[in-house]
Amino acid sequence: MPDTPMKYFFQNDPYLAAYESILKRRINKAHQTEFRITQNTTDLMHFASGHEFFGLHFRENEWLFREWAPHAVAVFFIGTMTGWEEKQEFALQQKNASGVWEIRFSSDSLNHGDIYRLRIHWPGGTGDRIPAYARRVVQDPETLIFNAQVWHPAAFYQWRCTDFQCSPGPLLIYETHIGMAQEAERVGTFREFTTHIIPRIVDSGYNALQLMAIQEHPYYASFGYQVSSFFAPSFRFGTPEDLKELIDTAHDAGLQVIMDLIHSHAVSNEVEGLSRFDGTYTQYFHGGSRGIHTAWDSRCFDYGKIQVLHFLLSNCRFWLDEYRLDGFRFDGVTSMLYHHHGLGKNFTNYNDYFNDEVDEDALTYLALANKLIHQLRPDAVTIAEDVSGMPGLAAPISSEGIGFDYRYAMGVPDHWIRLVKDQRDEDWEMNRLWHELTNQRKGEKTISYCESHDQALVGDQALIFRLIGSDIYTAMRLGDETINVDRGIALVKLIRFITLCTADSGYLNFMGNEFGHPEWIDFPRPDNQWSYRFARRQWHLVDDHSLKYQQIAMFDRDMLTLVKKFQILEESNPQLIYEHNDNKVIVFERAGLLFAFNFHPGSSYQNYTIEASPGKKYTMIFNSDDPKYGGHSRLIPNQHHFTLHENNRHFLSLYLPTRTTLVLMPEDHPLRNA
Repeated sequence: MPDTPMKYFFQNDPYLAAYESILKRRINKAHQTEFRITQNTTDLMHFASGHEFFGLHFRENEWLFREWAPHAVAVFFIGTMTGWEEKQEFALQQKNASGVWEIRFSSDSLNHGDIYRLRIHWPGGTGDRIPAYARRVVQDPETLIFNAQVWHPAAFYQWRCTDFQCSPGPLLIYETHIGMAQEAERVGTFREFTTHIIPRIVDSGYNALQLMAIQEHPYYASFGYQVSSFFAPSFRFGTPEDLKELIDTAHDAGLQVIMDLIHSHAVSNEVEGLSRFDGTYTQYFHGGSRGIHTAWDSRCFDYGKIQVLHFLLSNCRFWLDEYRLDGFRFDGVTSMLYHHHGLGKNFTNYNDYFNDEVDEDALTYLALANKLIHQLRPDAVTIAEDVSGMPGLAAPISSEGIGFDYRYAMGVPDHWIRLVKDQRDEDWEMNRLWHELTNQRKGEKTISYCESHDQALVGDQALIFRLIGSDIYTAMRLGDETINVDRGIALVKLIRFITLCTADSGYLNFMGNEFGHPEWIDFPRPDNQWSYRFARRQWHLVDDHSLKYQQIAMFDRDMLTLVKKFQILEESNPQLIYEHNDNKVIVFERAGLLFAFNFHPGSSYQNYTIEASPGKKYTMIFNSDDPKYGGHSRLIPNQHHFTLHENNRHFLSLYLPTRTTLVLMPEDHPLRNA
């Protein structure tokens, strides 16, 4: 068996020993690439400072602009200051053979709010381009044309919370989209979110905020995943100063702020994006079919090019430096890792992780990105969105892993959707459910969730919407009794609670699901006549105490409170005590508490016996059947249960009502009085 650090892999997964040579090759490639880009004369942090070299900067009482366009033969700075014409005094000069272009302006040449772009000439053609490192991009409301904007306000934002540190504890993530966070049928703003939504998130009990769609994207309905300007926060939501105030306010409230980082691909737009930026298709991207993501109609980065590593690593550093973000959720990691992008692929064999379809350049980039981020901010959080289960992705860099802090347990929401969509309750397999909830690669931390934004998009449905159907529009008032609503609320509570309490190291919820938001997400587009009706959140539903949504929200808040109070996710993985498929019962222990679930749609069980330690006294501290959660009050809060002894067997005798969960705390629990 190899010595450490490679030993880390094989101790946690002996099957990986057969692929030792490939793992070593990948590790060596990352080390060699880092040496190649630093040459022992600099470090990774200095290499990743392209945003301070390229783009527009005001320094020493003059404007300085640089761009990388190696195929260009002439580059002009055009905009409101030139009447949108090419003028010789605004022509960039090529500074070196690597294709760096530069221009300097006097301090009065540009003003805050001016809009501009580049006009690039190349052999056989010309085109307008928004600078690759533009920090502010805006769209004309009439012409809908995008341009870069000079951003140099009289007063830049002054940070209040200057020493925020991420908590080392488990993440309870609130995934959100700024534009659809308001109730009005329009695009919401950073300021509205800061004022109205951050307090809701804090009150709900979450400790981390995950921001979607921050990087500029031309098409709003892309949900922010078709990025054009990687260094610019989307103009739709407000100014850079507004975003800084949002992050500062979140920090003041104790929330970590994580951003969706889209480095898996780029929009194919040529004026707004990077595609054919200098007249070639291969400046930032692969050539030919490999450079095109056919399923997403986007461009695929060439992670083997030093300049691409420079651009993307600088992008990581920029968001940490400029906006004081606390980390990133790397989107589309599966697409990055494989030449087939994971499309139509079931990862059922270890060979799937170690064949020629793996893009080892992408693995190298991700390893370098994680090393850089954690050098800059040791407390920062990185999360991989990978459905394939690539070994080592969330293993520590010190153990020769790729270095992500967490990976999403993406099989969990997929399993819930399949159960709710395709099977009757009475056919749910408890052993399979337990496997899906607790199946994770040993030594790599995961974040579980029932549903993210993906499950709520048009073409799919949020769990509660799928469970309740059209009755969600007509039968959600207190006192209304329908089978669909009763079933839906009972099951969504069980689904959320068992997913949270079996989670490895974190839990995620998408905005509004904590109170059972009805309807899907559908951004304005031609097919819906550009309507914002479904691109919003109806907060009035949870604020209305005559509706059942507030009961669901209260359950969500209280389950998070329970998990935090008893440090459930800090403890080791849940230990299965009992599982019965026909009865639809699962019982497990974690953090010294006993969790009992009855998923059966029609059977309640009296005197249901569960093995227990002798001489124990338990108190019921939580149950989903509490009427404040929309339950039927079939259980007595704070009821005591004693371990019984009969025929050399020690056991608890419990009442398990249908579609209900309960939590028992032993009398000697160390956090009993916390």
